[in-house]
Amino acid sequence: MRLWTVHPKYLDAQGLVALWRESLLAQKVLQGQTRGYRAHPQLQRFKATQDPVAAIAAYLWGVYQESVRRGYNFDAAKIGEQREIAELEETVGQLQYEWEHLKKKLAQRAPDLYARCADVDLPEAHPLFRIIEGGVRDWEKRR
Repeated sequence: MRLWTVHPKYLDAQGLVALWRESLLAQKVLQGQTRGYRAHPQLQRFKATQDPVAAIAAYLWGVYQESVRRGYNFDAAKIGEQREIAELEETVGQLQYEWEHLKKKLAQRAPDLYARCADVDLPEAHPLFRIIEGGVRDWEKRR
């Protein structure tokens, strides 16, 4: 499961569909509707909020909006109730780490997309996140 800090606009088709599915799974975990993945490190930043279910719903809306922009047919009815939520803080180090990880994937899976964004040093973040100073998060599983 990878819940990207990187804005979904940088994902290839395969990556965006996978993010949608993984985010829906994360929502089920945070709603207590499945027993698997409960301890997954990618969920820690959502669990740390006052309302994890609202946080993952806000995240899903960001993914959904990108799908609409691309003309995809994701089902918005699958997203939990939209409630007011503040931006979540994420670190520049985490964003940079994920960006390098994503660029490696794009170089293999989507060379045209990779060529368009290879010179981007620091990408935009998913709309839910406000980027602050800091390194890679402790919960990140580094390769």
